Amino acid sequence: MDILLTFLGFIFICLGIIGSFLPVLPGPVTGWVGLLLLHLTKAIPQNWTFLGITLFVALAIFILDYFIPALGTKKFGGSKYGAYGTTIGLIVGLLSPIPFGILIGAFSGAFLGEVVFDGKDTNKALKASFGAFLGFLASTGIKFIAASIFFVLFFVKLWEYKAAIFTF
Repeated sequence: MDILLTFLGFIFICLGIIGSFLPVLPGPVTGWVGLLLLHLTKAIPQNWTFLGITLFVALAIFILDYFIPALGTKKFGGSKYGAYGTTIGLIVGLLSPIPFGILIGAFSGAFLGEVVFDGKDTNKALKASFGAFLGFLASTGIKFIAASIFFVLFFVKLWEYKAAIFTF
């Protein structure tokens, strides 16, 4: 059972890193589930303080993820349409087969959202879309850093208790 929980934990840790870039998967929260699964094994002593702190970090980043792109858009004079456009462009870019589709989609979606909102001033729309794009990059970077730290923590614990987990 320990090996199954460890394997599932590894899957969730990897999904956490992937979820840092995909808007449909909450990266740090998914990575935290991987840590939880590892700590549910009989081989690793349950450390509820460690799990509580990492859960708090994961949830805080999950909540901030909804505010950071909007703050970037607002800081550069954009509207909520720019933030909506960023999300829609991100999904379209994710599904497109072009390189860097996520980045191109996020930027162009923010721009189109701002042009739809205020079609008269394309310079303002360009500036606001740049803000939305920077917000998206900041949010993605924070999620990736947290998911990567969870990944390292997972393997540190796994290495520490490898003999107890993989004994037959």
